[in-house]
Parts: sequence; C-alpha cells; structure tokens
Amino acid sequence: MESSPSSIVACSKHTDTLDDVLSLLRSTSIAWNRPGPAAFDFRSDVVTTPTLLILRAIIETTLQDDVYQEDPTTSFLESHMAKLTGHEAGTFVLSGTMANQLALRTHLTQPPHAVLCDARSHIIHWEAGGLASLCGAMVQGVMPSNAEFLTLEDIQRKAILSNDVHKCPTAVISLENTISGLVHPLPELQRISKWARHNGLRVHIDGARLWEAVATGQGSLRDFAHCADSVSLDFSKGLGAPMGAIVVGSAKFVDRARRIRKSMGGGMRQAGVLSSAARAAVDETFGPGIWGRNLGGKLRGVHDTARVVTEMWVRRGGKLRRRTETNLVWVDLASARTTYEDFAEIGRNFGVKLDGSRIVLHFQISNEAIRRLGLVFDMVLATR
Repeated sequence: MESSPSSIVACSKHTDTLDDVLSLLRSTSIAWNRPGPAAFDFRSDVVTTPTLLILRAIIETTLQDDVYQEDPTTSFLESHMAKLTGHEAGTFVLSGTMANQLALRTHLTQPPHAVLCDARSHIIHWEAGGLASLCGAMVQGVMPSNAEFLTLEDIQRKAILSNDVHKCPTAVISLENTISGLVHPLPELQRISKWARHNGLRVHIDGARLWEAVATGQGSLRDFAHCADSVSLDFSKGLGAPMGAIVVGSAKFVDRARRIRKSMGGGMRQAGVLSSAARAAVDETFGPGIWGRNLGGKLRGVHDTARVVTEMWVRRGGKLRRRTETNLVWVDLASARTTYEDFAEIGRNFGVKLDGSRIVLHFQISNEAIRRLGLVFDMVLATR
C-alpha cells in the first residue's frame, strides 16, 4: 500500500538523516521504488516515472528563486546542458511544448513570417495551435519525399525567400529529431544548416527525443545541436523526470527567451525541485557527457527491446508502417483489419495500455508487459 505524503512527512520527523528518509521511502512508498503502471504502458515514453535517485536529488536541491536567476541548481542545469550541446546558454522551462513555442517565438521577431517544418511535426499537431496563437506564424508543412525525413531539396522546394508580396517569407526552419522514431541523419542536417545560414534563415531543432538519436551512435548531442540556432530537449520524455525541458542557444537568444518565458507565465520561483530532478534523470538514464553512458545509457537497451517487439509482430505475419530505428514501433493495423479502438481494447484485456498504431518502448517497460503484448499480437493477427 502506498504511503500518503502526510504519512511520509509524519514518519520523517522520527528520522535524523537524509539516508533515513530515503530508507523509509524505499520501504514504504511503491511510487518511488518501481515504475508501477508505467511498466505496462506502451502509449508514450512520457509515462516514465521518477526513481529513488531522482527523489534524492529533489530532497538535496537548493530552494532559491529562478526568476531572479539565483537558484544554483537550476543555473547549473542550464549551463551544463548548454555545454553538452555546444551552445552559449540555456533556459529551463516546464514542458517540451513550451520549449518549442518559446524558441520559435524568440526567433520570430517581425511578421509576416513563416515556419517551415515536416508536415508530421509535433509543433503542428500536438501543441494546441501555439504557432498561430503565440507566434502569429504561417506554417509551411512539407512531406518528406523519402517518406522518412526532410532533405535540403524538400526544403528548397517549399521555402519562400523572394520578396513576392503575395507570399509569406520563411523565417525559421524547424526540424524534429527524432521524427516519428527515425533519426534525422546528421549529414542531412548539416546540409540544411549550411544552406539556411547562407540564406539568413534560423534553424530550430525539436530535440524532445534527441537522446534517442544519440543512442543510435549517429552523432553526439553536440554534433546534432551544432546544426541549429536553438534546440529544445525534454527531460520527462523517456528519461524519468516528472516534468521539464530546456531551450539552448546563444546568450543573446536566451536573454530574449527569458523575457518571453516570463510573459508566457513560465517564470518559476523555487525551480530547483524540478531542475534537480531533470539533471538526475539525464545522468541516470542517458548518462554523462555528449554521448551519454556507453552511447545513450539505458536507451540503447530500450532500442533493443523495440527491435524485439518489431520481430514479434513481423514473425506473426504483421506489417509495419515504418521501419524501427529507436524506441517507436509502428504497426500496420489496417492490414491486420484491426481498428485503433479494438487494438486498445484487446490491450486492456491483457493488462497493457496501447494507443493507436504506435507502440512506444521505454526503460521502465517490464518483461511481463512484453509477454502480454505478444498475446495481444496473437489475438490481433490470428483474426487477420
């Protein structure tokens, strides 16, 4: 049975040290000891939950004001992430969506302006129309000609660089890495970056899952981040932090972003309780340095599991919507004559959570969940 916050506080009055508090939590609190429902949840990697190491970081954090830029824990996280990505500065925010919208709003200084991006991008479909309401930007969505990631030629075909008064000029190219679970290859990013800078365009990378790209060994955090004027990174998506993201860029860019963050209601007071968790999640799950621990830490194991799930589906006769490269497996339910609703319902019957044709693996998925997922596949494909 889980302990309530009040019971934990009451019990902690009888302890003398931090280790005593942690020992008490280890013995009484299920939530901090193991992933709980996350172990059976394939809907997304945002369901990963904080660990005892993250709890320890929260308990040991500083409690000063980040709006005044006086909290050393938050300031250290920002400078640390800036260093890892090879940028001058960073600013901590509450979510990946806020990070993207803040970065784009900071770049977009004078309308009319447009953001060119992959037509499948998170900033188009999953950020509540922020590009319109916060940035006043036209969206120039492009489907990649290779069906996987945008190339320079795709971008050149769509970008508006002329002074034609009938058209909205492109101001920012926003790229997502990973995109639908696939790595946007470093050589292609470098081509796009060189062309964009030559033509006076800004480049933003939505790097919510950039950790996953690094875990494939195709480039370091710094390699990928060097291709952009700004990069967002998410700490809760697959790493286990309770919430939080960061935007990195030049010192001038971040100074402007801080003011806009405040106007969005994103100024935080005792931010250390969140930034400490974010730093611990990066170190524990991804690992230290620009490559993480042994290329992405725990994430490499997640990719191995994703390949196992892919093989489970294909071996039973299932088809894929796209290839598996990182932690996302896209199963073709249409060819299996199964609706999203039926797939989710069959999953519930076996005690796992599913959402659409995207199966998301993360480091807290259990072996038992994989076994049950195999039973789901059996039922779905047996009736094909």
